[in-house]
Amino acid sequence: MIASGSPRVYDGRPVEDRRAERREQFITAGLAVFGEQGYQGTSITMVCKAAGLARAQFYEHFGNREQLLLAVYDLIQADARRAVVEALSEAGDVDAPTRARIAVRAYAESIGMNPHRARVSFVEIVGVSADVEKHRVDQREIWVQFFTAELKQARDPDFVPAGGFRAAATGFIGALMALVHQWSIGGTSAELEDLVEVLTRFLISVM
Repeated sequence: MIASGSPRVYDGRPVEDRRAERREQFITAGLAVFGEQGYQGTSITMVCKAAGLARAQFYEHFGNREQLLLAVYDLIQADARRAVVEALSEAGDVDAPTRARIAVRAYAESIGMNPHRARVSFVEIVGVSADVEKHRVDQREIWVQFFTAELKQARDPDFVPAGGFRAAATGFIGALMALVHQWSIGGTSAELEDLVEVLTRFLISVM
């Protein structure tokens, strides 16, 4: 028996832990299948087969493919932000150009070096539905806020870039995503260096 208020246990493990693990399995499978076959070419059956789980278990976590796509997309974006934050933290107290290069490289490597992550982030997430499009724009807004904070940190409190912080950060994010997408399609190490340099100059120009 399980004491009242105690977590439910199945096969020696808390049920919630097993549920969380299955959800992660579906997200990992979704990334792989969406990244290989594309969103439109993927069925729930294909995802379940890749995850090694039952269709009924899929519906315990996601109402449909679209919800899984959003979960995969959110994971990619969260991992990229974590990569940028960790890279900047490890760099310590460096000048603005160096900080910009570190942030750009961390983002590019987190998403652009993995073809599945790049395809989901820049291709498969676009044009799925109005709800998915809103979600994509909301995620982009998180990046805008992130780089707005970076811009403000890099200059004195009275500084305002031409057009304002929001316009500057939005323009930079658009360029960042477009160039990383382009580089992710068979780009070389040398081209990554060019990408980092161009985007660093872009960011510095609005600081």
